[in-house]
Amino acid sequence: MRERPTLLSLALLILAAGACGKKAEPVVLPEPAPTETTTAPPPAPTPTPTDNTAEREAAIRAALMADITAMVHFDYDQASIKPEDMAILDRKAAILNANPALRIRISGHADERGSDEYNLVLGNNRALAAKRYLEGKGVSGSRVEITSFGEERPLDTTGTEQGWSRNRRDEFEIIAGGDRLVAPR
Repeated sequence: MRERPTLLSLALLILAAGACGKKAEPVVLPEPAPTETTTAPPPAPTPTPTDNTAEREAAIRAALMADITAMVHFDYDQASIKPEDMAILDRKAAILNANPALRIRISGHADERGSDEYNLVLGNNRALAAKRYLEGKGVSGSRVEITSFGEERPLDTTGTEQGWSRNRRDEFEIIAGGDRLVAPR
């Protein structure tokens, strides 16, 4: 019985020595076939200053500028804000509140009907109505100037009801702080 472990040890030693003397052939495994479940989309590129970040900021600024400069319109011989224009003024208020350095001028306009003096007063009342609306939304009145052009600057000179309705308006102009607008949160 004693010889068995010696013989077994000797046989293992011979096998081990034989295995060490040969160079093992490299085992090449076949590559798995690509499947939709193993193929992941490439990671999104990390934004760099040359990416479209500047384009995106320019688009946001353009949209904010369009909201700030959007006109509101009035009914004939009226200076009250129409319900459909309240949303326009609400967007203006949000932008103004998000940009404390932003200052605007509201210019009131009228159609050609009525005297020059009457239309100047009407234009002033229209600009004042928009200013008061913005103040009611938290915008400081010191950041909003008003002026009236009455009938002096018509958008439409056709002399039709449609043309007159286009001329009864408030226009909004940025006078300070428009170079770095941020979107309201």
